[in-house]
Amino acid sequence: MGKRKELKDNDVQMGGTDPRVDSDESDEDMDIVNVDFEWFDPQPIDFHGLKILLRQLFESDAQLFDMSAVADMILAQPLLGSTVKVDGNESDPYAFLTVLNLQEHKEKPVIKDLIAYLQRKASANSSLAPLAQLLSQTPVPPIGLILTERLINMPPEVVPPMYTMLMEEIAWAVQDKEPYTFSHYLLLSKTYEEVESKLDMEDSRPQKKKKKSGGKAEKFYFHPEDEVLEKHARCFGSIEYTHTHDDGHSDSKRAFQELGIRTKGSLMLFDADKLDGAINEMKEYVKASV
Repeated sequence: MGKRKELKDNDVQMGGTDPRVDSDESDEDMDIVNVDFEWFDPQPIDFHGLKILLRQLFESDAQLFDMSAVADMILAQPLLGSTVKVDGNESDPYAFLTVLNLQEHKEKPVIKDLIAYLQRKASANSSLAPLAQLLSQTPVPPIGLILTERLINMPPEVVPPMYTMLMEEIAWAVQDKEPYTFSHYLLLSKTYEEVESKLDMEDSRPQKKKKKSGGKAEKFYFHPEDEVLEKHARCFGSIEYTHTHDDGHSDSKRAFQELGIRTKGSLMLFDADKLDGAINEMKEYVKASV
């Protein structure tokens, strides 16, 4: 059984709105339900919960990969990475963060698929040229692929402790001569753009405001901390998913009253010695935003 992680004095252990409460419902006249979050090592009981969060992270392209194999890899390194739970050790994780060594696992089919996918996507965006070059090397450099996801209304305060513990665990693993000495870190995440609702386009009611066409669409972050982390990245950029949804899909993900959203993948490449500074600034940002 995984050991419950102990938070350090400078970490935050907090209550928050229950992430199981639907965001639409929580906006109405409902009582706030305070919950306590607990951090744990990844353990076998988390297999299905991790798969759900991984599919959420990879969005429509999750079908391209063996997510069971990815979950197994996360569970195979139980002393590296964290899950966040609400109802104790036996419950499903509501958030997780871990890192996988792309070089160490380069011969595993799912990592081969991931490297090819990431290299292809990076090559399609000039902003990600340094990443495309790294991933095209043979063998691929020791890049640590950071995977992290959480339920949509989990508070960002759960994130800094996970990063703090991950960096400590990597340092301990390196001391023990384990293969976690990275040249770079690659963070996979998601962003979205607001798009005009197809339903509203078909609605002739004059009071509906139309989104102005032209110009570059504004980027929004599913993970608010990504906006800070980007500032420390060697390169970053958006990627288009291979499997795209039809035009009506954005209406099923309407984040605001009049606009739908279109999701994109996000990649951030960090030099290994820059990630600590990025995490420290991210901690201050999250603390200030509470």
